[in-house]
Amino acid sequence: MSTPGSELMMTKFKPWGVVTRLAVVFSSMLLLPQLTSAKRIAPAKVDPVIYEGIRYVAPNDDGRRGYVEAWNVVTNKKLWELTIFRNRIDLNLEEDVQWVFIKGLDMHDGGLLITSESGKTYQVDVNTKAITQSDSLSSPSPGAIRDVPDAVKNALTNGSVGKKYELSFHMNPSYLEGDLNGDGNMDVAVLIKERSTGKLGIAIVHGTTGKVAILGAGVGIGNGGDDFEWMDSWRVYSKTRAAHTSDETSVSCLRGDALLVEKSEAGSALIYWNGKRYIWSQQGD
Repeated sequence: MSTPGSELMMTKFKPWGVVTRLAVVFSSMLLLPQLTSAKRIAPAKVDPVIYEGIRYVAPNDDGRRGYVEAWNVVTNKKLWELTIFRNRIDLNLEEDVQWVFIKGLDMHDGGLLITSESGKTYQVDVNTKAITQSDSLSSPSPGAIRDVPDAVKNALTNGSVGKKYELSFHMNPSYLEGDLNGDGNMDVAVLIKERSTGKLGIAIVHGTTGKVAILGAGVGIGNGGDDFEWMDSWRVYSKTRAAHTSDETSVSCLRGDALLVEKSEAGSALIYWNGKRYIWSQQGD
């Protein structure tokens, strides 16, 4: 049996409980779109590097640039901040899938080495703050060049194509083979870089005609844009596989093999020949 006092307390505080529950529900509704719109996982935590009393850190809190900070170990005072690289953002695409962060710091011969998620390496002179980019990943070994089919090397080094583009070896494998236009002959897709801008992309050399199709590297295609710097893996998706499966691709009938290009933990797409040109088909994000 309740007392008059307890009934009064219940009457007094019950509306506040309703308001609290409504506030929680409303907050959850506001948060839900943010959760469902997330496209990539958070960057990995980068261990700081300490050298001669200075601690170098990569905050990784700005998706549009990669930067480092220098802190005095004794006073814990920030000495300077330096932007190492900036990410080109295409406003027509989801922004966060274009973010590239720093994934590693190290010291070498008194210089700070920074490695980005895309595999590029930079070295900073900690005294002058001069930044140099390592060409170790873009300068292939003689063996890697020899592995590229002769027909591809000839197609990409002769005439106007060779003047505008060069082979790129920033990712492994650097080329793929498949019947990409469905004419029964093997074609070759190879990684390239536009000489004037450094933009990355793919060149497809058709085995029958030797004609070259450029995707990226300054030539936009679908959501991929004109720079494939975001791509960190690729492979051939066979037309036979597409004909027997319906769960991995929205393109049920391919004329030839397709290229499956991916950005880890973000999204993927199929690039395929429609009889006239190569088409971009987004598969996930």
